[in-house]
Amino acid sequence: MSPEVLDTPVVDTAKIPGRAHTRARAARKRKIVVGAARVLLLVAVLGLWEVLSRAKAIDPFNFSMPSKIWEQIHTWVMHGTALGSLGEQIWYTLHEALLGWVIGVVAGVIFGIALGRIALLADVLGPYIKVLNSIPRIVLAPIFVIWFGLGPASKVASAVVLVFFPVFFNAFQGAREVDRNLVANARILGASDRRVTLQVVIPSATSWIFTSLHVSFGFALIGAIVGEYIGATKGIGLLVAQSQGTFNAAGVYAAMVILAVVALLAEGLLTFAERRIFRWKPSDSDR
Repeated sequence: MSPEVLDTPVVDTAKIPGRAHTRARAARKRKIVVGAARVLLLVAVLGLWEVLSRAKAIDPFNFSMPSKIWEQIHTWVMHGTALGSLGEQIWYTLHEALLGWVIGVVAGVIFGIALGRIALLADVLGPYIKVLNSIPRIVLAPIFVIWFGLGPASKVASAVVLVFFPVFFNAFQGAREVDRNLVANARILGASDRRVTLQVVIPSATSWIFTSLHVSFGFALIGAIVGEYIGATKGIGLLVAQSQGTFNAAGVYAAMVILAVVALLAEGLLTFAERRIFRWKPSDSDR
């Protein structure tokens, strides 16, 4: 037997499962600690807000208080709003945001991949993309109301312009960051440009694109809300505008809480979809 074989350390494979179990238990413990800390922080902030408002340390008329915000949400849930049922207002805003998000994501991915793959197209359109990106998209909402009226189209347009650019830049960067060796090997095997794009570039850029999806849905909600705030017939944004017009601070905060819940649910769905798609990637607890 050679000396190299004698000097080779023996790995005790029986300890590997135990080590994995320890890591999993530590990850579960950390998740519990993080969740508890989040709940305690929220309770502390709400409790301090309530105490300061009741003690008049802060103006309850302008800042309201958590108990009144909860009462406003309860009233909307049980008795509806001046515009109709609360569920109808949530669905109206969510429908506008979802439609604008889908259109913005599809357009951003297509243009991002195209400009990332075609250098001439990127050189020609690059300056125009930068100019359009420098325009504050929120100020376009009144223009969209003038163009498309008070219906859903103006809110969808506002959502699209807010979603498009973060998705576009991530898709563009993802297409540029593709491993050149993979592209070269695909071409050696006879793949056409279309097959390289569909089977190499887009899968490689998927993680970049998903990163932008988490942020972009929040932008879609902002676009829909801003459009409704400026002019609409239904929606959470109109509830905010009406509450502000009647100096109902609790109504403004209640609408913000509802939007936050919707955004968190959407974030959870996106995270679940991302984990299902990228099951091959190691999680943080496995590293």
